[in-house]
Amino acid sequence: MGPEATVAVPLADGVAPDVAAWEKATAAVLRKTKKLADDAPDADVWGLLTRRTLDGIGVTPLGTPALTADLPETGLPGQAPFTRGSAATRELDGWDVRAWFTDPDPDVTAEQVVTDLENGANSLWLSVGDGAIPTSALARVLEPVFVDLAPVVVEDPTDPLAAAQALDAVLDDKAVAPAPGTSYGADPLGAHARTVLGIGLEGAVTDPAVAVEVAHLAQRRGARGIVVDATAVHDAGASDVQELAYSLLAGAAYLRLLVEAGLDVDAAADQLDVRLAATDEQFPTIAKLRAARRTWARLLELSGVAETGRGQRQHVVTSRPMMASYDPYVNMLRTCVATFAAGVGGATSVTVLPFDEPLGLPEAFSRRIARNTSSLLISESHVARVTDPAGGSHAVEKLTDDLARSAWELFGELDAAASDGGLVAALEVLRPKVEQTVSDRALDIARRKRPVTGVSEFPNLHEELPQRRPYGRTQPVLRYAREFEAMRDDRAAQPVFLATLGRVAQHTARATFAANLFAAGGIDTVTAGATDGVEAVVEAYRQADAPAVVCLAGPDPLYAEWGGDLVAALREAGARHVVLAGKPESVDADVDDSCAAGLDALAFLRRTREEVTA
Repeated sequence: MGPEATVAVPLADGVAPDVAAWEKATAAVLRKTKKLADDAPDADVWGLLTRRTLDGIGVTPLGTPALTADLPETGLPGQAPFTRGSAATRELDGWDVRAWFTDPDPDVTAEQVVTDLENGANSLWLSVGDGAIPTSALARVLEPVFVDLAPVVVEDPTDPLAAAQALDAVLDDKAVAPAPGTSYGADPLGAHARTVLGIGLEGAVTDPAVAVEVAHLAQRRGARGIVVDATAVHDAGASDVQELAYSLLAGAAYLRLLVEAGLDVDAAADQLDVRLAATDEQFPTIAKLRAARRTWARLLELSGVAETGRGQRQHVVTSRPMMASYDPYVNMLRTCVATFAAGVGGATSVTVLPFDEPLGLPEAFSRRIARNTSSLLISESHVARVTDPAGGSHAVEKLTDDLARSAWELFGELDAAASDGGLVAALEVLRPKVEQTVSDRALDIARRKRPVTGVSEFPNLHEELPQRRPYGRTQPVLRYAREFEAMRDDRAAQPVFLATLGRVAQHTARATFAANLFAAGGIDTVTAGATDGVEAVVEAYRQADAPAVVCLAGPDPLYAEWGGDLVAALREAGARHVVLAGKPESVDADVDDSCAAGLDALAFLRRTREEVTA
């Protein structure tokens, strides 16, 4: 094609969006893939492609001006309602990279602290107390740190006052003012929420009076005292809306406590940081962080806080529940997407958890990868160059508004319960909602609508996991892949025989599907390979020591041609339980079970494991 044939198509000048044309083109593709009937209207593509979150909120496949026509103004970054950011610019030309430390060996932690600060981390998040960094060793760990330059956040659910006093003593000893962003990290309400939701830490302090005492201590030093840690409910399986609503509930409760203790409302609000989770669902995470700032600003507005003090300080942590202990290197991808979403969503500080976090105490390599995830996104990908890059996107603005409205509505319900019966009553209202979310998510994962790569999809049954030292103190977390991982932990002693029909090209698709499915449940497989009839399959079956469970895998024409004879021959040779990869009507024989896309994989695997071990 010569230069004369090149046509310049203007992208903005004189080109109007044509939704009908998009519907037609999209419908054509979906009809080719048999996902849309030939006689279905083109407009049905919206229903087919709109993905719904666990809160029932639709994530549209295409943003259009109509979506945002009636939405309220989002303002500018650094201005109320702070949807677009709590500040107009980022002081560090990016988000604050906050490294997490929990190793109970003070010498190891001290070395990790120096390494991280010298290689990209801006602030420190220290888990202290029994099983974590000894409180008495905090001064040793922070000895080389310029605490007036690098913010420090401490956390001890079992003795938050002792942790606060230890950090206060370090500041006193160094005779410096704490760096902006320093927090004494008390959150007894979060500890209480974890207990109600079934993931509480034994010995955790749940008395809210401790938060008031810590806040007074922090205020005198010019630091903050309290963290509204919404990961308390996220770690228990809560949805985005439930996480946001809880943050508002806890924030309102702390404000009331501090005002009753004598602080004015502006000073009380200044004592609060908010911690949220970022998952690998990037658009919901971006919208969640934007909605969090908007709803927080509204809460503080109704509480009488001055407009300049309504911006939310967000410490965002990559989700613990989304991570998997099997094929842990995939966690690098999960945390990278989550970090991208946190940065684009306007987080103040971001903690990237090391990829081996589910296995035990992270080591130098995993800590470096975690640290560099933010560094690469900020310095090489320039993700932080633009404030609120998602702002103005019709799809993101609509999703932000939907999340904000749903969270505010749920917060109203929880706050009403708290007014009648205190925080306990509010958490009892929240608990069944979280349990329903956990159930809905588990069903999606079981059906592999929400695949967990390396666990529910594409598992490597023979992988060698990296070995890590155990934690001294483990915070319970309801991991999304826990049921599949439990089966992997208890591998089946006997394999399933894959009775493959026909040439390799004929049976590969179904054999691979079945093998991956069984591996996800901790069940190994042995394969017949290429076969040309019943006798070849049965001979391979005998050579494999005749496993009790057999799975037929092949094309429908061969199922119809000799699948029935094969089932009979395999039963005669010793097969006790026969599974068909495909639909049962594909073969003229009685099979005991079948597997195909869309099945409840967990239920199927449990049935199969019973037969394998019978």
